[in-house]
Amino acid sequence: MLKLSKRLQTIADYVTEGSRIADIGSDHAMLPVYLLQSKKCPSGIAGELNEGPYEAARKQAADAGLSSRLSVRQGDGLSVLKPGEADTVTIAGMGGSLMSEILEAGLQAGKLSGVRELVLQPNVGEDIVRRWLYEHSWYLADESIIEEDGKIYEVMRAVLDIDAAELNNKLYNSGFLSFGLNEEKGIAVLFQMGPHLLRKPTPVLHQKWRMELEKQERICQQLAKSELAESERKLHQFRAEMNVTQEVLQCLPTDIPSSN
Repeated sequence: MLKLSKRLQTIADYVTEGSRIADIGSDHAMLPVYLLQSKKCPSGIAGELNEGPYEAARKQAADAGLSSRLSVRQGDGLSVLKPGEADTVTIAGMGGSLMSEILEAGLQAGKLSGVRELVLQPNVGEDIVRRWLYEHSWYLADESIIEEDGKIYEVMRAVLDIDAAELNNKLYNSGFLSFGLNEEKGIAVLFQMGPHLLRKPTPVLHQKWRMELEKQERICQQLAKSELAESERKLHQFRAEMNVTQEVLQCLPTDIPSSN
């Protein structure tokens, strides 16, 4: 059986047992091959846009003896799916903006018909993905933050739920933070930093946002050297965002065991 990286294993662990999996942007089809080999999923679809990765995914499926149960298809995003073919869609290893565009195009084309679960791992722009899920009545059921080989990844599991609006209203209520934020600012912080991640903070979460603050500080130092009015406006904006992030981190517990 394939051994997955920590990142892919986290995604695999979120997939509901017994679901038909569709992995979009499949990267050698490692995830669906593992899910079929481990008997967690009965069948799968691996979608790849470019010829090289598509052929690599086909070879992976063939070498694993899974060509009859794992359909490897070449196409853009969710275009490789037919409505009702998959219960779970996984998308990993791309930016949040592109991921949201793929989901939106798939939704408009009816490709998400029958899909009950999304497991998503954006490399950047996690807030864009959370906002898309929220605006389209998907409930963010759980999320994890992990570190592997010096990189930090966030993995999200979202489900369709008839009570999604009520569940999301509770999830994106920032009242659990110990300093006051108005509703608009509170929900923006939870989109940015993760509503589940802030409720169950880990050392990796603190590490990520300390690194982000250091990056923003370097940007501020560059902006401060400019005499342009636009630079001054951006500097004030960055400082305000940094202050909120620092306040959030300060109100989270730090004496927490490492998940690594």
